[in-house]
Amino acid sequence: MQKIFRLYEKYKEIIHYLIVGGLTTVVSLAVYYGCVLTILDPEVPVQLQAANIISWIASVTFAYFTNRRFVFESKNQNRLREAAAFYSSRLATLAMDMACMFLMVTVCGWNDKLAKLAVQVIVMVANYVLSKFFVFQKK
Repeated sequence: MQKIFRLYEKYKEIIHYLIVGGLTTVVSLAVYYGCVLTILDPEVPVQLQAANIISWIASVTFAYFTNRRFVFESKNQNRLREAAAFYSSRLATLAMDMACMFLMVTVCGWNDKLAKLAVQVIVMVANYVLSKFFVFQKK
């Protein structure tokens, strides 16, 4: 049991990030699918990207608060600056997300729901790196 606890302590941040990242992905996918299954048509490129942006806003807002508290345990008193850095880093991965979705769905004709799932894995890794080294830096 001690060995498991030591492994948990060693990899706590990554374990928590995977859990929070998984929940963030659920938020993103739920909002995206909710949009394209109700009011937006993924066959229309502008509506596809609108659904993507709406899901991004919801998931990034959820991710900021959960990453701040449960993953990186930030004590930064300047929350506005920290949030701005977080949203800025997420804008970079949004551009990556949108480019991948455009290529996979619009150019290559892949199923938008499967493409969105694949893109989320890439984005999740990039988000961890940006959060760890640029947003929630330990002093």
